[in-house]
Amino acid sequence: MADNYQLNIGSLRSSVDLTLHTHHAARIWMGRPPSDGKAGILGLAGFCAKINQISRGASQDDPYSDWWMIRLEDKINESQEALKVIDKRLDEVMAQLPAMISIGNNLSVQPISVPLFISNPLGFKAVFLLTSYDEIVRRILLAQHVGMIGRRDMELWIDEGARVLRSLFGLAQLYRYSGASRDDFAANNAKAEQARQMYERYGDMPQDILEGSRRSPFAPPITRGQPQVREEQSDDHEHEDVGED
Repeated sequence: MADNYQLNIGSLRSSVDLTLHTHHAARIWMGRPPSDGKAGILGLAGFCAKINQISRGASQDDPYSDWWMIRLEDKINESQEALKVIDKRLDEVMAQLPAMISIGNNLSVQPISVPLFISNPLGFKAVFLLTSYDEIVRRILLAQHVGMIGRRDMELWIDEGARVLRSLFGLAQLYRYSGASRDDFAANNAKAEQARQMYERYGDMPQDILEGSRRSPFAPPITRGQPQVREEQSDDHEHEDVGED
């Protein structure tokens, strides 16, 4: 006798929250909207929105979206190493504390906690960078508080870490959906030519990305026929290194 059971299993969901202990990290999470003639600064939330656009473009077989996803993945790895350099510098400074002094973690008495709704793994990798920066800032502030570094070094090191993250966000802002697929490039049609002109200043796309033989491990499956990617209105920066406010 055959089993005629129908299994109606819903989607998986999990609760993910981000806790931050410093104003410096919270400002990077929020970014800054454009105002009074000042350009806006993309925050981590805006970066995740950009990642979603890139992922949708990659799912539509746009090779430039795949290229940008790989570039961002490389930039995230580079950013991790840059933050480790600051962390190592702090290790060397705090190692000079007298052996009889023990110092605990420097934590906020009232941290902020925000829920995360991120649909792409690269967005989570950027969140991991922000938590690393939050910890670095706490360590820098503690080192200055106990007299291991001066105020100038404190400010320089905090700004150095912030630039690492904002450079990553600035790279994401340079992305534009090309509107062309690999089939367009194979046909060498008008869509492909328009896409080349759009990305002309970034040089030639690597051939293996154009052919689709190299994609990010976090790239989505290619599914043609989805709604076209819509560019969000934003005050974009012309350079990868987005400055402090």
